[in-house]
Amino acid sequence: MSELSHVDHEGRARMVDVSAKSETTRIAVAAGELRTTAEVVALVRADDMPKADVLSTARIAGIAGAKKTSELIPLCHQLALSSVRVEFGFTDTAITIEATAKTKGPTGVEMEALTAVAVAGLTLHDMVKAVDPAAVLTGVRLLTKEGGKHGHWERPDDAASDESEDEPVTADYAEPEFDEEERSAVVLVASTGVAAGTRVDTTGPVLVDWLSDLGFSVRGPLVYADAEIEFGLADALRFEPALVISTGGTGASPTDATPEATLALLDRELPGVAEAIRQRGTAKFPLAALSRGVAGLAGRSVIVNLPGSPGGVKDGIAVLEPLLDHLLAQVAGGGSHDNG
Repeated sequence: MSELSHVDHEGRARMVDVSAKSETTRIAVAAGELRTTAEVVALVRADDMPKADVLSTARIAGIAGAKKTSELIPLCHQLALSSVRVEFGFTDTAITIEATAKTKGPTGVEMEALTAVAVAGLTLHDMVKAVDPAAVLTGVRLLTKEGGKHGHWERPDDAASDESEDEPVTADYAEPEFDEEERSAVVLVASTGVAAGTRVDTTGPVLVDWLSDLGFSVRGPLVYADAEIEFGLADALRFEPALVISTGGTGASPTDATPEATLALLDRELPGVAEAIRQRGTAKFPLAALSRGVAGLAGRSVIVNLPGSPGGVKDGIAVLEPLLDHLLAQVAGGGSHDNG
């Protein structure tokens, strides 16, 4: 029988001694959701709540909660967190929350990720309670963890949070079950400024709207600092989407690492796609030739890097839109090859 790690042989609570464990990079992803009303969701999306900056406040609270985990949970170790990210999504009657915590050390960051979700969710409740005091924070759960002796762990398909049949888990944060006719996409933004909250993302929402209009089920935009883009790509590929489009990190700056991180994941390149995007941009803006974005296949997921500018995204959309149906059909094993 398995034993509880935080209880000694006499049944007393204890703090686990991790001094003999090796230090590895450890990442944990947790999720939850605040169930509320359609009115509240609309108000938050429009940033029109009586208490302004709802999502920004909840994001900061979640990050602060992760940093305070060892003070809130008695037997948790103090960790030097290298990164904490809190992201939000929407359904018709819920605000979804996902937190990613990262450290390098002898013990995991599951509790930090879970605490970030819980504190962000409680802050959302505080922000919306004037409109919906009956809002419910639910489904707080660990999705994945990496590092340590056991390596990768992912929540099994049959272990989703307790949800009623008429209120399903949202596709953003549970193992998605797409209809055969439905295609999945992820939008990933590489920007240190956006990740830090000092810049506004002007590219991710444009791509989300475009893909949604094309009938894709879209996750994101996921925002990662340039130095964390390899983890962003791993996050984007987590549910094996048909398409991943990234923006940013494609230039010649020392911190621009999106192409290298992408190439490390690709099984096959699609050089013509990346070159067509560059050529379209260069025709109007010569400096677009400096973009080092790549495109290719990671398994059955198509990945395309776009520049981190509105113009670069516009050029990417113009090139990709007439190609997507044929490209994704070929990757899925169908489509005509007469012109390929």
